[in-house]
Amino acid sequence: MKILLIGGTGKISMAISKQLLKEGHELYLINRGRRNEELKNCSSHSPISLIGDIHNEQEMESLLSGLHFDAVADFIAFHRSDLERDYRLFRGKTRQFLFISSASAYQKPLANYRITESTPLANPYWEYSREKIECENYLMHLYRTEQFPVTIVRPSSTYDERSIPAGIHGKKGSYSTIKRILSHKPVIIHGDGTSLWTITHNSDFARGFIGLLGNIHAIGETVHITSDETVTWNQIYSIIADALGCPDFQSVHISSEFLGACGKQYDLTGALLGDKANSVVFDNSKLKQLVPGFTAVKRADQGIRESISYILSHPECQVEDPEFDIWCDKVIAAQKEALRSLL
Repeated sequence: MKILLIGGTGKISMAISKQLLKEGHELYLINRGRRNEELKNCSSHSPISLIGDIHNEQEMESLLSGLHFDAVADFIAFHRSDLERDYRLFRGKTRQFLFISSASAYQKPLANYRITESTPLANPYWEYSREKIECENYLMHLYRTEQFPVTIVRPSSTYDERSIPAGIHGKKGSYSTIKRILSHKPVIIHGDGTSLWTITHNSDFARGFIGLLGNIHAIGETVHITSDETVTWNQIYSIIADALGCPDFQSVHISSEFLGACGKQYDLTGALLGDKANSVVFDNSKLKQLVPGFTAVKRADQGIRESISYILSHPECQVEDPEFDIWCDKVIAAQKEALRSLL
């Protein structure tokens, strides 16, 4: 197939790009070209890079002139205006258009912890999720009124070899959690750590996603792609600590509401109350019907150990975040002081 990915080298999409090249598809990428070199060594095929700014519509029209695709997927659309631009660019140029939405768009608080694609969409806590909902509504309107060949994909918490699934982190990524554990500093876990969560390795997500490409039964449909495995946040952090050789790490449980109130610079109200503080279990029946034989094979402990090994052996992934580290210390100290004042 002839496939265009807008982005194509991010946390979710890099695994997709690598697998598509290994399978011999004709892959085009629209991005800034910062990680494209990594794709040239993964198979005998190389992507065709359309280096440019997707937000510059005139530039894109020139780059895309005369090109038609079997599938186009936008991994970096966050606002309705992004999709209005995509519609103008790709109307009549693709057999399928895939939008990467988010499972955080599902109703919060959840009426039922088990989520299907028919779970209502409503998130009063997180603007990011509300924007994704608006994007979905816009695309489905185009599908119903103009037969624009839309498929909507909702990832949940997806990670790769360069990251770990931390519940909270600063603006520079999840390495701050690794650093605190290795430094024998206490690590904040939101709530009591017993809420249920689903993490998905990007290699598993890629297999499900590729199964939707060129799939006539996926046109006009919305589908989430996640693992079937469910773990608690306490288990996730224990796996991380074990992989670091620090099984006796210090954890401090702090209310998600409190973290949201004092972590506005990290948008924790949205990221926690609108997402990670909720227990979620995904029903992947629809995906398995659309992609027969699909199952996520990367267990949480396996994937996290692989990520830890990669991060520790690649200094460029070890991005420290002193500001977030200081914030964690202050929050932990504030809770201790509050407890002391009540004794």
